[in-house]
Amino acid sequence: MWALGFWANQWAWWSGASAISNSTVSTPDSVGPGYSPGDPNGVEVVDDDVAPEGRMAAFVPSPWDGWPASWASPQWSQLGSQFDNLVDVAWAALDLNASVLSAMPVYRVRNGQVLPATTWMSNPDPDIYTGWAEFAKQLFWDYQLGEAFVLRMATAADGWPYTFRVLPPWLLNVEMDGGRRSYNIGSLDVTDDILHIRYKSTSDGAHGVGPLESGNARLITAAVLARYASELAQGGGIPKYVLESEQELTQETANTLKEQWWATRMKDLSTPWKPAVLSGGVKAHPLQLNPQEMALMELSQYTESRISNLLGVPGFLMGLPSGDPMTYSNASSLFDFHDRRKLKPDAVHVMSALSNWALPRGQAVELNRDEYTRPSLKERAESYEKLVAMGVLSREEIRIMERFVDAGTPERPLEESDDDLVAAEALTGGGRS
Repeated sequence: MWALGFWANQWAWWSGASAISNSTVSTPDSVGPGYSPGDPNGVEVVDDDVAPEGRMAAFVPSPWDGWPASWASPQWSQLGSQFDNLVDVAWAALDLNASVLSAMPVYRVRNGQVLPATTWMSNPDPDIYTGWAEFAKQLFWDYQLGEAFVLRMATAADGWPYTFRVLPPWLLNVEMDGGRRSYNIGSLDVTDDILHIRYKSTSDGAHGVGPLESGNARLITAAVLARYASELAQGGGIPKYVLESEQELTQETANTLKEQWWATRMKDLSTPWKPAVLSGGVKAHPLQLNPQEMALMELSQYTESRISNLLGVPGFLMGLPSGDPMTYSNASSLFDFHDRRKLKPDAVHVMSALSNWALPRGQAVELNRDEYTRPSLKERAESYEKLVAMGVLSREEIRIMERFVDAGTPERPLEESDDDLVAAEALTGGGRS
């Protein structure tokens, strides 16, 4: 068993250095030099002596050596990307794109012919995923943040990946070596088992760049505006005040007045709307206006719209005001725009990379995006009528595509040789109701 250096990984993230050391063996439950409940660095890599045959090592949290056994294992989520704590609109836009793409049926083709699905197309790694959708959502989420890493966990008899999983970007150290990228987890070279999909890349850059990196300032602005609104709400909507007096006050008197005001307000926090009582010509004037009067509402909406646009999502789909009344027609156009502007390029980029890495030359995995922008039944019926007249589709294929089943007619099982019916079924998600 090998121990992956916790702090070494942190150093590797900043300087490119990495380290790996042997793990220790647990001793009696105490605190001191002889106490070692787990790895001294907090992360363990299970090697081939423990992992199932043919599978790559697994990465698991471990208690720190020398620390009380009751202390929790390291919180990996705190070591992730700088975008882990996203403002709500960025999180919602990422979630929308990743959720829609992960829900799209996946199918395999060769020269335009639909082939039977491979095992990993239903679940790339049953040890960690519940299905394809969970894997795909992780993959597309990381990809939108700049780069996604997929590690081969097992290899099939034909030499192609059999199972694989998405790795958190902070876990890997990526460097340019002789014009190509090399990948290490600690000192373990995983270059031959890693698929690195970059959102935007250069031939001399080791890492990918995501759209939010250019909009980092807007993320900060949105967070500041949200924090201001939160603080204002927590204070019962009462703005900060400045105390004014008609009399000239000494420094001591001014300090006393300020402390009395502060003590009163802190005492009344449980009843924030209780009014203050002032005398002696002292007046309280708001130091700030409300957010709407300060135009923070408009600024906040503009900032969130720009963040949403960076992620390729129309503001209307994020609940942001568009300025124009929405009808069914232009709302449908927004879904079409979202599909063509964002979903299609991302699907093509990611699935092409996955195809070239996990399938033999000439084969490809694709996503069926038709369901997201599917026309109404009336429009589909008119199109089917024309396609049948042209001889492009048959009634049987239309019934499969629309999931219509005639209860009085026994279903004919689909054979791999029945190319037309297999293709029609695959284009509708691979299922018949």
